[in-house]
Amino acid sequence: MQTILITGTSSGYGLETARHFLSKGWRVIATMRRPEAGALPHSQNLRILPLDVTSQESIAAMVAAAGPIDALVNNAGIGVVGAFEATPLSHIRKVFDTNTFGVMAMCQALIPLMRERRSGVIVNVTSSVTLAAMPLAAAYTASKQAIEGFTGSLAHELGHFDVRVKLVEPGYAPTTRFAENTDIRVEDLIPPAYAGFAAPIFEAFAKPALTTKETDVAEAVWAAIHDTTGQLHFPAGADAVALHEARRG
Repeated sequence: MQTILITGTSSGYGLETARHFLSKGWRVIATMRRPEAGALPHSQNLRILPLDVTSQESIAAMVAAAGPIDALVNNAGIGVVGAFEATPLSHIRKVFDTNTFGVMAMCQALIPLMRERRSGVIVNVTSSVTLAAMPLAAAYTASKQAIEGFTGSLAHELGHFDVRVKLVEPGYAPTTRFAENTDIRVEDLIPPAYAGFAAPIFEAFAKPALTTKETDVAEAVWAAIHDTTGQLHFPAGADAVALHEARRG
């Protein structure tokens, strides 16, 4: 039985990915800042561990408790929507601490174990904002674009040791807590000067033509983990797939 470790499993993509892999007979280590057992099905193949990806001490304690890992899914992240001009640098650093440096720290903690065994796969979850430039998402996009470049380079390094590295790029999922897992309200990041610009953008967000479901992301992670063709990018959700195809075309 293979073991997968997933970060950020309290809700959204991480929660659905944990459910998906449990249903497929994997051993799942679900991590979250404040462990909650209620959202996941009871299973002898499930372990829930506390983890703060911005804390080296927390990462070290989790790795020691987890044991051997066959697959790592770096899903934990925080969102930020608003005018860049109005977004405090202190908050941007917080976004990068989780979305960028948190991913790097998790990779650095688990790479030695995978390299020594010459097996394993790392999946970094980014966003469709990396597939097409989107307004009011400059800081968030920067945090995710950094991981796109990081992952592409890392795939070359670790491929030498038979460790695979993949990207899953979800689209816009209205049913997730994307705009809620932050301590700054969207309204506070739209100054009066930007109100006219932002209004039609938020109207479009409210009625998107294509969206992403949590199950789309879980299925894309499953595909990425089982891929042996060398494919790096796995768009997840109808909107992300459309953007990916438009970029390729």
